[in-house]
Amino acid sequence: MHKYYVNTNPQPNGDHEVHKDHVCPTPADPRNRRDLGYFSSCWEAVRAARRFYVTADGCANCSPECHRS
Repeated sequence: MHKYYVNTNPQPNGDHEVHKDHVCPTPADPRNRRDLGYFSSCWEAVRAARRFYVTADGCANCSPECHRS
């Protein structure tokens, strides 16, 4: 299981990226993170993030399987 968080600042396209904590090579600034908790997959973390941000999406670097193009 990994700990995940969502970036509170949207990307230029409006997506709020979901990152694996302490794994991502492109992490969000600590001041711009909303902790989501521990999940066994990025799909579960993205689902949790969408409670806060409908446009939540997996990070292309640390959760590519959950990243929309």
